[in-house]
Amino acid sequence: MLEVYDEELSMARAALASGNFEVCFGHLERAHVLSQRMTGRHTYVHWLMLVVGWRRGDWREVVGQVPRMLASILFSRLWVPRGNTGRARVSAFKPMPVPEDLRDLVAKIDARVLVATVLAALCASHGDAQALNLASTQLPQADGGSTTIFYPTSAAESAITRGPFQLSWAADAQPERGNGRLVVISHGSGGSPWVHVDLARTLVARGFVVAIPQHAGDNYLDPSSPGPQSWVKRPREVSGAIDQIANDQRLSPILSLDAVGIFGGSAGGHTALSMAGGEWSPARFRDHCLRRIEEDFSSCVGFTTRLRGNWLDGIKVWLAKRIISSRFSDDTVQRYVDPRVKASVAMVPFAADFDPQSLAVPSVPLGLVVAAKDVNQIPAFHVEAVRTVCEPRCQLIMELQEGGHGAMLSPLPPLKKGSIADHLLSDPPTFDRAEALPRLNGRIADFFEKTLLSNQGNPPARGSR
Repeated sequence: MLEVYDEELSMARAALASGNFEVCFGHLERAHVLSQRMTGRHTYVHWLMLVVGWRRGDWREVVGQVPRMLASILFSRLWVPRGNTGRARVSAFKPMPVPEDLRDLVAKIDARVLVATVLAALCASHGDAQALNLASTQLPQADGGSTTIFYPTSAAESAITRGPFQLSWAADAQPERGNGRLVVISHGSGGSPWVHVDLARTLVARGFVVAIPQHAGDNYLDPSSPGPQSWVKRPREVSGAIDQIANDQRLSPILSLDAVGIFGGSAGGHTALSMAGGEWSPARFRDHCLRRIEEDFSSCVGFTTRLRGNWLDGIKVWLAKRIISSRFSDDTVQRYVDPRVKASVAMVPFAADFDPQSLAVPSVPLGLVVAAKDVNQIPAFHVEAVRTVCEPRCQLIMELQEGGHGAMLSPLPPLKKGSIADHLLSDPPTFDRAEALPRLNGRIADFFEKTLLSNQGNPPARGSR
């Protein structure tokens, strides 16, 4: 159902970009019919209709969409005029025929809303309607780092400041049992836990516990050993985080650790691919960079410098090749298996050093997230190369057509204008972060629910969906 909705929005955006307003409105009308019962998506369609009306100079449409947006927030779950196209030129209260090819989907959506409403009423009648909040704590690692944990709690959240981020959670609060499953997030090179809080919150709202280990020598406090030196250690650090939680007296009673998920972006995506059966070597990293460094420069040298189209580029390339050749000659194949990991999601991963055949049949369910405008890890050499060999035995969770490498970070850290980080991580101007990332996080949670909960012996408890 959501796939059809997303397709209609995608076609609407394409039509808008080409200036074909009527075709654009046609797709938005179909998306409106599908989304009438889904508050966020319903309101977003009305917002897009307002935007298109503004672009077209249709002030009747612009003015008419304002009360419709308000009504969609208030009434989507209570009452809607079935089949109404949502345009300002038709009555907001008039039911209309549902297009024949959408009738079954609309009926299924109506049925889901009815079931959800009944269940919510039943929960409320049993005094169990309290929403669970986000809690966080940290567990010390043997190497001196800390694993950050996010988990469900009934305690109230408080404002938290971490570096440049203004966040919110209940610190060290009493855990509540959710769905009994753990997801480990492997952060990117030089990364921190705080840039994954939005995804963690979505997962916790579904009942998961989330662990983010600090990868030694490749984190925001110590970025001294990025690249293959870190990639060798990262899967073991993921296993170490699972072991930490297994030995924690507060968290282990609410979890079953026989089926764990892993999510990672960029270097963390490399971790996720490793734990899905991927085999790689430092020598394969070297070989890729010697062949493709001009096209995939930042993948090979990181955030140290960039090509700027001037006479210095040749020197930079020559020097980078010399350093890479001398440091990464080890052709030992790296393999790692943790039988507890049963599902993996790799977003914008570094992947050019993997033997493609090792991922042709992933060892666990594998989901991929593509950002088509990624200039840090060029998709053709990385995630798309994996996708080519593993589909249909892997799943494309989402393709962000307008997204860049920084789409894996939410919240996005402040980036100094004109810096290398700004060039590699800033969102392209056409990327709608506020619309795209909640949908992406929801789909990642859907993937882990499907792969980790399907064979669970006990039904999900309060806090899961």
